[in-house]
Amino acid sequence: MKGQAALFRVLADPTRLKLLRLLSQQQEPNALCVNALAYRLGITQSAVSQHLRVLKSTGLVKGERRGYRIHYFINQEALIQAQKQISGALPVKKERHHTGEPRGIS
Repeated sequence: MKGQAALFRVLADPTRLKLLRLLSQQQEPNALCVNALAYRLGITQSAVSQHLRVLKSTGLVKGERRGYRIHYFINQEALIQAQKQISGALPVKKERHHTGEPRGIS
């Protein structure tokens, strides 16, 4: 449960969600550096670095040095694990409607 709570805290920040969304649109060879992320998000490089540090601590984001810069990308395996943790924390109940057939609640 602690791991799930920590994951929810990390994902609760709107800027981190924007970072993840932006990085998820990239392919690993086309990963983005802090400067490019800051420009696209309209925030400082320092703010991007702090958010990336938090995301890296969960394993959701990885970095790879290319020359003088580090390029960041989504860690797909960690993202899949995070999705499993979220679904485990919030199981979907099946609801029966008037025909008696189960249906999911969204």
